[in-house]
Amino acid sequence: MTSLDAVTAWMGNYRKAWESNDPRHIGDLFAEDAAYFTEPYAKPWIGRDTIVEKWLEIKDEPGSTTFDWHPVLITEELAVIEATTTYPNDVYSNLWLLRLDQLGQARQFTEWWMKHPKP
Repeated sequence: MTSLDAVTAWMGNYRKAWESNDPRHIGDLFAEDAAYFTEPYAKPWIGRDTIVEKWLEIKDEPGSTTFDWHPVLITEELAVIEATTTYPNDVYSNLWLLRLDQLGQARQFTEWWMKHPKP
């Protein structure tokens, strides 16, 4: 079930996992059979173990980003999140679709991201 409190907690844990790259932190975000779409039409990573493995293959180094987010829409079934990720040389706008289960773990997560043009 998705709620503002559940989404806020998940986003805090997502950032914790992002900054630690700890497999346990990453795995705790996702249901056992979760689907993680790194792009809307990409083949998803299916299952917690696969998600952890793939995440660590493309991980960001701790402290290499800043991240701001806010909810756009939250229903019982879906959260839409708008965010900005800033790297040392690039900035991305993000739109995320998040579906949480009763335990507050993602059962489906989809990233839409757009790189900002250089000035």
